[in-house]
Amino acid sequence: MIEVISDLPDHVIGIEAKGKVTGTDYESIIIPLVEEKLKQYPKISLLYHIGGEFTGMDAEAVWEDTKVGLRHIKVWEKIAVVSDVEWVRWAMNIFRVAMPGHLKVFANTQLAEARKWVSE
Repeated sequence: MIEVISDLPDHVIGIEAKGKVTGTDYESIIIPLVEEKLKQYPKISLLYHIGGEFTGMDAEAVWEDTKVGLRHIKVWEKIAVVSDVEWVRWAMNIFRVAMPGHLKVFANTQLAEARKWVSE
């Protein structure tokens, strides 16, 4: 499940993954948020918090995540991924070199720092 994180600047999308993230979460929450922000801003930022309640992603969610990232690869100003999940941290560090914007991985204890960084 995806929950929207509020209290961020208008150009920043904030989402938190809890439990199992599905393709439906992307179709009903994430993709509309991205499309809405891109109508207002040429560059947007993302705060993606994958906390302790996260249990995984279904195959459709992984595919939708890849499509969203690639379809809009040039619009990401900053992406802050906050997680202690090792495979997520590992994957983000690999994809960092392919991202034209700034991608930074934070531990869950650094959520406040990540919010500040992505908001600047």
